[in-house]
Amino acid sequence: MRLEGERESENVEDRRGGGGFGGGRGIPIGVTGGGLGTVAIILLALFFGVDPRVILGGGDAPPPQSQVTENRPGPDATQDDGQRRFVSQVLATTEDTWTDIFRRANRQYDPPNLVLFSGGTQSACGFAQTAVGPFYCPNDRKVYLDTAFFRDMERKLGAPGEFARAYVIAHEVGHHVQNELGILQRVNQERRGMSEAESNALQVRVELQADCFAGIWANHTEQMRRFLEPGDVESGIGAAAAVGDDRLQRRAQGYVVPEGFTHGSSAQRVRWFRTGLESGDVRRCDTFSTDRL
Repeated sequence: MRLEGERESENVEDRRGGGGFGGGRGIPIGVTGGGLGTVAIILLALFFGVDPRVILGGGDAPPPQSQVTENRPGPDATQDDGQRRFVSQVLATTEDTWTDIFRRANRQYDPPNLVLFSGGTQSACGFAQTAVGPFYCPNDRKVYLDTAFFRDMERKLGAPGEFARAYVIAHEVGHHVQNELGILQRVNQERRGMSEAESNALQVRVELQADCFAGIWANHTEQMRRFLEPGDVESGIGAAAAVGDDRLQRRAQGYVVPEGFTHGSSAQRVRWFRTGLESGDVRRCDTFSTDRL
């Protein structure tokens, strides 16, 4: 990836170096699913210049919950280290991409904050810790990331490379885009009363759309900056495949339980990432109205 000279986002909150917290439990992604047809309407309405609330009649995001405890950075947490700089630069490219896409739809994009932490920290969706992995919390509109996950991606999941790491950030920002579009809120409403299997199936569609949005980011950033280098796309595809539910289940327990999928199979995640990457068209990311995931 060519990021030399690129600006760094001002929306990075560095909580590393504060010693973390003991115990607690993380909340992965922090979003819930919902009905297929109405979510598709939201997506299409926005990009045809219609406020989705006019169609759906409401659905505002839940108010942020107060954070009782905060992991405050130590004296070395805000140093301009390579990891922070990389994360800040990638986040900046997502801001530029989605600001431009929303502007073309006559909408305003409000970017998320990204919280860097080490070990654990508090979020408005619960306690965040390294073992949970990166996630987006819609209650405080923040992405949470322990950069130790990048090391695990390379050593444990076999997904090395800067672009693989950038894909992770872009995927979580994709959940924020869903929040901006009203998708997560509507999904939450319509998920109530569903069985666990139905809820999981819907969550898969949420996650695959975030993969597609990550591909949209890569497409638009390449058009604006020509930032891709040989092997980058393969690195991103490898990362998408590495975090497929089937691969993770097989690695953890030796067998696969499709009914327990919440993010999609490796093949599905690759397919939707490639859809966004190759098309650059947000409307192609409608995972809610297709029978073929």
